[in-house]
Amino acid sequence: MASSEKNSIRKSHSAVSIKPTRKSQSERTIPLIDLSNFSRRRAEISEQLWDAATNYGFFQLVNHGIPIKDIDFAFIQGSRFFDLTESEKAKFSLLKFKNAGWESRKQVRSSTGVADQKESYQIIQPRMRGLWPEESQLPGFKRQLLAFEKSCWFLSMQLMGCFAEKLGLQKDFFAQAHNPEQSDYQSTLRLLHYYASSDKNPKVSQPKHQWWAGAHTDYNCLTLLFQRNHQRGLEICCEEKQETRTWAPVAPDEGLITCNIGDMLMRWSDDKLRSTPHRVAMPEGSGSFDDRHSMAFFCQANGRQTIYGPEGKYPPISAKEFLKKRLATNSPISSPNNSQKTQ
Repeated sequence: MASSEKNSIRKSHSAVSIKPTRKSQSERTIPLIDLSNFSRRRAEISEQLWDAATNYGFFQLVNHGIPIKDIDFAFIQGSRFFDLTESEKAKFSLLKFKNAGWESRKQVRSSTGVADQKESYQIIQPRMRGLWPEESQLPGFKRQLLAFEKSCWFLSMQLMGCFAEKLGLQKDFFAQAHNPEQSDYQSTLRLLHYYASSDKNPKVSQPKHQWWAGAHTDYNCLTLLFQRNHQRGLEICCEEKQETRTWAPVAPDEGLITCNIGDMLMRWSDDKLRSTPHRVAMPEGSGSFDDRHSMAFFCQANGRQTIYGPEGKYPPISAKEFLKKRLATNSPISSPNNSQKTQ
């Protein structure tokens, strides 16, 4: 990215202020963190990350090192996949107990009791046998998305290295815990397509609720979220008490990556880092609306890795068992035996 473009982005996004959808005495601000000159500014960036993760659980990144053209290519590949017919996508259906592949309107949040109005395709490298479209069907699909997944992993480990040092651990502690060369690697790249209103997509029935995805926390360590310009919907919880709960929208910007702490890292940090509830809301009003695309990279420690905080607040548990317990709160439709559902 040219320096003039970096400066333009930095000036136009010195802070990302968002107003809650219900009345509140103050604005909610997601910290914006500039990762330029990462090695030289590591100590400064670590402080900013720690402050954001302990106080908000959400933050956004600029000058993060993933070229916008690579993000665009990944979005294009995702759109090409979702444009396939239902029968074609069904050949790559989510594998039982594998959490990899395609599914549609299968994820039920405990917060809503109804299925999220979306489809998704999940990539977990060791679990993809038989789940990749042929090169002749979607040229470049596998190659580009694996390259993008690798870029997301590298950026995530930069951030996780900062958290490791703040927790008194070795800088590469989390990189070893998320080693992609091991067979129990389970970090996930997820392509997401939220359905348009039924009058724009007759194949999809109009939901009776106002969310594309119900309120939830992520179960992993760290999430990188990529959004398309003008495709709104993400909202974060500002006040978590049920009787006074308020939500605030996060405006999409293709130049930024929105990040949030998940339950696994919250436990690993002895609750120092905050996993914040969020949801994806449909546009307000009774009119029609277009579909929405996003991509998320979920850092999830390898299955055999032990989750145990420096202060020992919680007993040790394997990452596999932790996810099994947390993911069981999402109820699949017509698949009662599948306990490993997506985030």
